[in-house]
Amino acid sequence: MSPTRQDAWTQDEDLLLAEVVLRHIREGGTQLQAFEEVGKQLSRTPAACGFRWNSFVRKQYKSGIELAKKQRKELKKQTVLQKDSQMNETQNIGAGSSFETEQGSITFSAVIHYLEYLYKKANNIGVLEEERQRFSEKIKELEKETYYLAAENERLTKSLKAIEEDYRSLLEIMERARKMVVFQDEDRQQKVKFQMDKNGNLERVEK
Repeated sequence: MSPTRQDAWTQDEDLLLAEVVLRHIREGGTQLQAFEEVGKQLSRTPAACGFRWNSFVRKQYKSGIELAKKQRKELKKQTVLQKDSQMNETQNIGAGSSFETEQGSITFSAVIHYLEYLYKKANNIGVLEEERQRFSEKIKELEKETYYLAAENERLTKSLKAIEEDYRSLLEIMERARKMVVFQDEDRQQKVKFQMDKNGNLERVEK
C-alpha cells in the first residue's frame, strides 16, 4: 500500500484534478468519485483531493464547471432522443411485419427492402458514431488546452502582481532618495552665512 502524501500540490496535479472532476461532472458522475480516482493516481486521500478542489482549484475553473454542466444536460437530451428514435423504429418495423403477415406471405423483394433498410441504418449509425467520437476527442483537446491556458493565466497574473509590487518598491526608494537630496541641499544652505569684511564687501562663511 502506497503511503499517503502530505507534500504541496504541483501545477500538473492541479490540472489532473480539474480534468478528472470536470469529466465526472460532464458524464453525470459525482465529485466524490472524481476525488477517489485522483487520489489513487496521486497517492493522496479523497479528502485531501476534495479539500484542494474546494479551497483552490474550483475557483480557477468556474467557466469550465458551467460548460461541463451544460454538456451533461446536452448528453442527457441526446440519450433521451436516441431512445425515443429507437423505440419509434422498433414500432415501425413491427407494424411493417404485421402488414406483410396480413398479406399472407412475405415476398423476396420485401426481404431485400428490409435488409437494405438495416444496411443503411447500420451505415448511418457508424457515421454518427465516428462523428461523435471525433467531436468527443476534439472536446477533450479543447478542455486540456483550456486547463493549460487557465494555469498560464494564473502564472502570468502572479508575475504581473510581483512586477507591480517591485515597481511600487522602486518608486518608494526613488522618493526616499529624492527627499534625502532635498534635505541635504537644505542643510547645506543652512550652513552657509554671509558677513561683511573690513572693506565693506559681503563674503560667504561656512558655519
